[in-house]
Amino acid sequence: MKFNTKTIHGGQEHDKAYGAVMPPIYQTSTYAQSTPGGHKGYEYSRSQNPTRHALEKALASIENGNYGLAFGSGLAAIDAVIKLLNPGDEVISTNDLYGGSYRLFTQIFERFGIVFHFVEMENAKNIESYINTNTKLIWVETPTNPMMNIIDVKAVAEMAQKHQILLAVDNTFATPYLQQPLDIGADIVMHSATKYLGGHSDVVMGALIVKDKDLAEKLYFIQNASGAVCGPQDSFLVLRGIKTLHIRMQRHCENGRAVAEYLKAHPKIENVYWPGFESHPNHDIAKAQMKDFGGMVSFTTKGNNYKEAIKIVENLKIFTLAESLGGVESLAGHPASMTHASIPKEKREQTGIVDSLIRLSVGIEDIEDLIADLKQAIG
Repeated sequence: MKFNTKTIHGGQEHDKAYGAVMPPIYQTSTYAQSTPGGHKGYEYSRSQNPTRHALEKALASIENGNYGLAFGSGLAAIDAVIKLLNPGDEVISTNDLYGGSYRLFTQIFERFGIVFHFVEMENAKNIESYINTNTKLIWVETPTNPMMNIIDVKAVAEMAQKHQILLAVDNTFATPYLQQPLDIGADIVMHSATKYLGGHSDVVMGALIVKDKDLAEKLYFIQNASGAVCGPQDSFLVLRGIKTLHIRMQRHCENGRAVAEYLKAHPKIENVYWPGFESHPNHDIAKAQMKDFGGMVSFTTKGNNYKEAIKIVENLKIFTLAESLGGVESLAGHPASMTHASIPKEKREQTGIVDSLIRLSVGIEDIEDLIADLKQAIG
């Protein structure tokens, strides 16, 4: 089954009770039992819910995995992965990653004795020197948030397998439409399903997908024991969103390219970060492991002018100044004061997150309207 068909049919079956084409929303906390322990596969909705189960099967299908798990948020999904570890274990993470992930790693799990190393991974060889007998997990984002750095998943996977280390890839920006990390060696794929998978800015959810049965069972145990699950209504919404993922991503990519090229040619813009440019440091890797280059674009103003950056985001009319990304509507954000504010300023700037950096989530509106909006806002 090809990807575009998988988004609609992958892992799915018609409702057995009445033949409903879409899985019903099972808005229930519990299920009747004929005898203690005698039930039809569902006993309590924290543990299992038919609507969530349908979503989890769809997630596994589109990522070419065998097992999917849906959580109440992307951070809840990351939380479950880190709970696979023990005090004293070490994690190697990219140094440019979502601020919420950094906060979870440093302000929650470091207190429990997990050690984190934040490494520039654009050259995968940089990881090697941080690996020791305590290293249990490598955490990758690609493209990274917000600098759009590209990390060679296959090269990192080979390194992880050599040392018997788990590799987890945050695939939120790319989505399985553009890349499928499990197929090139990753053990775990994570999504903030709030973003492109849901696609309509109306739900908060996270997801994990794996191939290995033993790893899946460990994560299912954590999901149930910790309880950070999503509800059936949210599961229904993300399942519906997945069914149009392929056509939305086509337009996101088309519009993202046009916006990136417009900004690159603008005299008031200093740098544009988008992996589709041949001048991007890891463009060849992006071209090899991705189908296209996505709808996320970051840029800075001439002279790193903070006031000019704030003026631009405040003047936008069609782009909405807001947190998050991946919806049908175009959004603009100022990472230093919004999504990445939890990262200390000196660490932000080391990775390129300067005060003039603006991150765009380019939506699926008419591209002429989006370019016109940027033109009037930048001046």
